[in-house]
Amino acid sequence: MTELTVGDIVAERTVHLTRDSLVRYAGASGDFNPIHYRDDIAESVGLPGVLAHGMLTMGLAVQTVMPWLGDAGRILEYGVRFTRPVVVEPESGADVTVVAKVGAVDDETARIDLTVSHDGATVLVKAQVRVRLA
Repeated sequence: MTELTVGDIVAERTVHLTRDSLVRYAGASGDFNPIHYRDDIAESVGLPGVLAHGMLTMGLAVQTVMPWLGDAGRILEYGVRFTRPVVVEPESGADVTVVAKVGAVDDETARIDLTVSHDGATVLVKAQVRVRLA
């Protein structure tokens, strides 16, 4: 791993989610809450539409740093605060963009700050991964 400087972007990507993505995640996670696959239920509880699972969004965000990090065992901490839902449209789906930037670095660890957005709005804040440096 090269020398890290605060502000360096270490990874970035955009993930396209579809309703099929949500069904697959529901099966893998066991979270079959109908707000994640039925428009009528989502709207009946005041939501703007079917939402991506929060843990799916959180997981794809941290997965962004894995090619750079190389070993998930180097992750020491990971946390986020959910601020906005990711609405997954029936036909067009939803794009979630993640930018991973060095927020702090010392001799043994680095804090990677994740900017996670959808449709021009930040959906996770205080999304930070503390990693052990090689």
